[in-house]
Amino acid sequence: MNPLEIINRYYTPGSPLYNLLHIHSEMVTKKALEIAEKAPFPNPDLRFIEEAAMLHDIGIFRCNAPDILCNGSQPYIQHGVIGSELLQSLNLPDHALVCERHTGSGLSATEIIESRLPLPPRDMLPLSPEEKIICYADKFFSKSGDPTEEKSLEQILKSMARHGSGPLNRFIELHNLLTGENLKV
Repeated sequence: MNPLEIINRYYTPGSPLYNLLHIHSEMVTKKALEIAEKAPFPNPDLRFIEEAAMLHDIGIFRCNAPDILCNGSQPYIQHGVIGSELLQSLNLPDHALVCERHTGSGLSATEIIESRLPLPPRDMLPLSPEEKIICYADKFFSKSGDPTEEKSLEQILKSMARHGSGPLNRFIELHNLLTGENLKV
């Protein structure tokens, strides 16, 4: 499976949005593979990580986020669910789960309901080692500003804290699991 062939179905190669998605996805993929090499999981599926990390944001084109060149009609928070639906339709259910579960540090059904997020009221939390690695790696790169610039841990923690204690604590748990550190905030 070639992730770029799938991306090319929905994005015009060479367009500004294609370029942004491609750069972001490559940065996340590189980081995810670096994390996987050191992660405490036996034999993470590196090929799957590479494919799924390249596809994790495939749904952004249907979202309304003009600051990152997305001119669709849906709220940006739905990009993971949109991407999941696209990949499900291509019979890529495991890749689809990565799309759905990478937003923030994952979202619980309770958070979705209590925050009245425009999402299906179900848990969308990274479960597999590969999902956790990609979710974590994604936090180091933004599609706004310079997509090649890696965020510091402090920047990520500050950003996650704006979304509440649940996402922040899940990110810290991912960080500690994947790095072996014992970060506390």
